[in-house]
Amino acid sequence: MVRIDAHQHFWQFDAERDAWITPDMAVIQRDFLPADLQPILEQHGLDGCVAVQASQSETETDWLLDLAAEHNFIKGVVGWVDLRAENVAERLAHYAQFEKLKGFRHVLQGEADRALMLKPEFRRGITALAAQGFTYDLLVLPDQLGYAAELADLFPKQPFVLDHLAKPLIKAGELEPWRRDIQALAKRENVLCKVSGMVTEADWQQWQPADFRPYLDVVFEAFGPGRVMFGSDWPVCNVAGGYGRMHALVADYVARLSPGEQNQFWGDNATAFYQL
Repeated sequence: MVRIDAHQHFWQFDAERDAWITPDMAVIQRDFLPADLQPILEQHGLDGCVAVQASQSETETDWLLDLAAEHNFIKGVVGWVDLRAENVAERLAHYAQFEKLKGFRHVLQGEADRALMLKPEFRRGITALAAQGFTYDLLVLPDQLGYAAELADLFPKQPFVLDHLAKPLIKAGELEPWRRDIQALAKRENVLCKVSGMVTEADWQQWQPADFRPYLDVVFEAFGPGRVMFGSDWPVCNVAGGYGRMHALVADYVARLSPGEQNQFWGDNATAFYQL
């Protein structure tokens, strides 16, 4: 079985472009490149990763593709294009030539229009993904889960994956209405879920594994072992304990699964979804 980290980032830190990395996240206000990640993956028995866009530009997409071409352990790239552009089909046709480009993402969580994903221009972009066989990563917050379910209904054949469990309010210990909306989204069989990015939603200094169990229970029960995948959200996870602690937290939780289900979680689901 191939073990995959299905969600991580690279960047050459730029204070203006990366303004989302606030002063309290100073530990990640620096460059993070493949040479930094490869030994971490090897240490944790992972064979490869999927590099996900952090900046919304085609320049970012092209840079990630260059890194993937240079480093075999980068098995796939989730890039960015302007899905609302009139020439989106042309841009996607251009990117179809790159074997390692698997899908796209837009930072919907940061949009003032919380239902942007349902606007005609955005839907046109999602329609264009299908022609080239691209996936789509849903980066949303809990208040957008209902819109995500509507989007999945509009495109029942489009493969979607939810990033970071939609960032539930773990630090506050709140389950509802997130639980209800996750259960509803999971009824759409074209949607998978990344078990990623959790530690940054908890108390960065004080979190304990028990803080996450109620949320993991919801996700694994709703989606089932065949539609969940591991993602570290490295290097963002470094603000809340680092790769090792995040990996150990998840490994301890999934140890209760059957060997076959564990294989699905650690690599098979990501390999099938992204066609790695």
